[in-house]
Amino acid sequence: MSTTLTRPNLPNRKLSSPPTRPLPTRPLGTTGMEITRVGFGAWAIGGGAWSFGWGSQEDANSLAAIRHAVERGVNWIDTAAAYGIGHSEEMVARALKNIPRSDRPYVFTKGGLVSDPANPMEKPRRIGSANSLRQEVEGSLKRLGIDRIDLYQMHWPAEDVRLEEYWSTLLELKEQGKLRAVGLSNHGTAQLELAESIGHVDTLQPPFSAIKRGFAASELPWCVAHNTGVIVYSPMQSGLLTGKFTEARATQLAADDWRSRSADFTGQGLRRNLHLAAALQPVANRHGTSVAAVAIAWTLGFRGVTAAIVGARSADQVDGWIEAATLTLQARDMEEIAQAIAMSGAGEGPTR
Repeated sequence: MSTTLTRPNLPNRKLSSPPTRPLPTRPLGTTGMEITRVGFGAWAIGGGAWSFGWGSQEDANSLAAIRHAVERGVNWIDTAAAYGIGHSEEMVARALKNIPRSDRPYVFTKGGLVSDPANPMEKPRRIGSANSLRQEVEGSLKRLGIDRIDLYQMHWPAEDVRLEEYWSTLLELKEQGKLRAVGLSNHGTAQLELAESIGHVDTLQPPFSAIKRGFAASELPWCVAHNTGVIVYSPMQSGLLTGKFTEARATQLAADDWRSRSADFTGQGLRRNLHLAAALQPVANRHGTSVAAVAIAWTLGFRGVTAAIVGARSADQVDGWIEAATLTLQARDMEEIAQAIAMSGAGEGPTR
């Protein structure tokens, strides 16, 4: 039986290509939104030729990937103004244009990283002034073609103003109805505490994978205690934990692919990470799924993690990880993965 994605308080209308089956959802903190365990990450579809790009990307493939994810049941998309200096948001808008409003996924975006279009390869500035954020929100609303953003997150701590200013500004924009919910990304526990003293932190977006695990020891317990929703990013560690990445592929990364400059993708660091990815294969075989799905499901196995952001540059890549939305790892699996992490020496942080 086919099913449809619906938005709260809106009439139920079918997608032109309805999802093949419903995906389980969880409440996103206190926002009132119920989201699928995986969401579509739109970082890579920003394309290349900017400081943190993934190399060139065909727009047609990006549109197909987003639409396919929605058709498979994914009900939220995470993007940012910084991705491709606005191009990612524009791609999201194009992909959702012909989907009935009641069936559209939630759209989450981020601000506070400001690039210079004339010098796209320069590192974006972390700006959090009230005027800048208000302009950024208006820019995102325009590019996305919507009148309210479901979740707006401060991308990184600002360098020009104190947290009190940018967090108060986001709370004001929420009160004005431009933002349904507001959150923080890449912020630590001390910053979360300060923000919470001003107004509730609806969500946190941290990096989290079997390689990058520090969040589980610090910010995650805080989020559990404060009923803050958690959407983790890079659960496959930017491709390293897909089971398909190789040392040969690492040497072929384009110059405008940020991974070509990362220690995780070169030398001993790369070898440790690939050793861990290979160790996930027996778990994947046991469940009849992919290494990518296992890597994502590992992050979802931690209490307090609401959902994971997973990127895709084509429809086929979506099919490679979509099973993570319904995969529950057992105690045996989690123990086996913990041992594999210890043996590989990859990353740091809690393994259980």
